Amino acid sequence: MQTILVLFGGVSPEHEVSLVSGTAVLKNLNKEGRKILPVGITKEGKWILFGGDNYDDIAAKNWENHPANKRAVLSPETGVGLRVIDGDRIETVPVDLIFPVLHGENGEDGSIQGLFQLTKIPYVGCGVCAAAASMDKSVTKLIAATTGVRQAQWLTLRRSSFEKDPAAMCAKIAEKLDYPLFIKPCSTGSSVGVSKVKCAEELLPALTAAFKFDKKILAEEFINGKEIEVAVLGNEDPVAATAGEIDAGAEFYDYETKYVTSTSTPYIPARIDDKTMADVRRWAVKIFTALGCAGLSRVDFFVTRDTNEIVFNEINTLPGFTSISMYPKMWAADGVPFAELLDRVIALALEG
Repeated sequence: MQTILVLFGGVSPEHEVSLVSGTAVLKNLNKEGRKILPVGITKEGKWILFGGDNYDDIAAKNWENHPANKRAVLSPETGVGLRVIDGDRIETVPVDLIFPVLHGENGEDGSIQGLFQLTKIPYVGCGVCAAAASMDKSVTKLIAATTGVRQAQWLTLRRSSFEKDPAAMCAKIAEKLDYPLFIKPCSTGSSVGVSKVKCAEELLPALTAAFKFDKKILAEEFINGKEIEVAVLGNEDPVAATAGEIDAGAEFYDYETKYVTSTSTPYIPARIDDKTMADVRRWAVKIFTALGCAGLSRVDFFVTRDTNEIVFNEINTLPGFTSISMYPKMWAADGVPFAELLDRVIALALEG
């Protein structure tokens, strides 16, 4: 019997998205020969072993107070596993594999991966260094630049400088970049805190909003292009699925468009020619490898509308697994259904 600890929730602005992804993973995971431990992390940081049998309660946010819940904690001691607290009793449950379905801060930034490393329990996804580098967009850009891929022009900006002289920061951005431009927190996902700035009057509010989420942000050149996503799977010899495309149906593919409204339209395969398709898949694998990623990642690009040029945007090392998420959809289009995809990422984790 293989015991798999599935982690969902987390102390992150993307907590709710993680609940939905976690639900999908738990519902689609092959249960044969496996014991599943569904553990949620609340917004306050409490670890709870979910005692219910209806995983839809997780996505519906009805999981935290289930009467069969028990407090739990992952021991940092090598090979110990999960400690489950039941009243005055503490039970130790050995764990064979950890499957973190945690998006954003404290989930895919290397923080929790450090804990996993201490336990010496195999886990799905990137290691500490690759997770941290891929989560910080400014670091990602520096490493991706070594591959030669084109990227949008950018400036890295810090909260301390903004607080000292907001006007000077606005002037610095205006000197380097034309409008429209993007303002992005360096270490959030799901477009949390991201703004498209069309004129000087919108710049200060966008900076103020972004700095609420991160002490380091990017000002980035606007690229007029199709939004192309590539699912990558593997360790030493990663492969890329057929690329998909997102037509946001809005100003850009923000949090609301991704998870709340229904304006966006996915296209799999992406509406690009065969050569561009081959090239974007090749670049995705090169960037995945350059960052030292393992297991799975989604690599995002633009393909410019005027010159058909590929521009790297960002990488997501724990992509969404919701019903509308592109990562599982791209693999499904290539003949790998959800349950099989989960088996593959688990096998890659055990492979080390």
